[in-house]
Amino acid sequence: MGGGGEEEYESLPTHSIPVHLAAGALAGAVEHCVMFPFDSVKTRMQSLCPCPETKCPTPVHSLMSIVKREGWLRPLRGVNAVAAGSMPAHALYFTVYEKMKSFLTGNTAGHEHTLAYGASGVVATLIHDAIMNPAEVVKQRMQMAYSPYGSSLECARCVYNREGIAAFYRSYTTQLAMNVPFQAIHFMGYEFWQHVLNPEHKYDPKSHLIAGGLAGGLAAALTTPMDCVKTVLNTQQAAEADPSNRRIFLQARYRYRGISDAVRTIYSQRGLAGFSCGLQARVIFQVPATALSWSVYELFKFMLSFEGGHSS
Repeated sequence: MGGGGEEEYESLPTHSIPVHLAAGALAGAVEHCVMFPFDSVKTRMQSLCPCPETKCPTPVHSLMSIVKREGWLRPLRGVNAVAAGSMPAHALYFTVYEKMKSFLTGNTAGHEHTLAYGASGVVATLIHDAIMNPAEVVKQRMQMAYSPYGSSLECARCVYNREGIAAFYRSYTTQLAMNVPFQAIHFMGYEFWQHVLNPEHKYDPKSHLIAGGLAGGLAAALTTPMDCVKTVLNTQQAAEADPSNRRIFLQARYRYRGISDAVRTIYSQRGLAGFSCGLQARVIFQVPATALSWSVYELFKFMLSFEGGHSS
């Protein structure tokens, strides 16, 4: 094919589902795993367990506190669960987004399509979260201080045996209440910055990196309150937890049944400030994570479409 990589890249969104699936899976693994230690910090700061990290002045201090007390590998506990969930979840997430965007915009670009980008992100989120929510529950319980589980599989088995399948979806409505606005802001922000930085919509690594980081950071900051609620529902951690009791999670079942329970408890324990816990760590995690995710996604989309074009 003599048209060149740029033409094939631009025509890709209407033609190649396997490319979106492969690029999305790789992007998901990168997004969730590269900055994972700061995600562990965020989880501890948002949970209602009195962890030492809540008293640290910055997320970096919190991370060093975990490493010093519990070893270098401790901030990575649960990363295998999130990697296993994020690859299929993101594969479908990017594919659904691209297909919906193409359907709603007629495969054209412009600021007039901002709402279409947001709507596409919302539909993609419904699919993504249905797959990702169980992995999030296992991940966050593994991340907690004094977590009694030896592995992600053991954690999943124990949670299922003690709390049933519902435990893996207890925070699903909260996850959607957080991720629907998050992804709408994220995708609209990304497309907005793409129009500004890369109006010709060619493969441009710098614009993908910058647009992804700016969009992810803003979306993360604005949706932190719901992320705090989600963490409380996922970890089911008691505010009066005893650090000497390493079986703490096994005793804390059905403590918070829904969003109202979690909101009421966070407010009574920490006031309004409780809904901004972990904001710094969340933004520090999300800015490079979404920047890398979009960069990897656009890179592999370009590479795979380029190879596909030359093989035909």
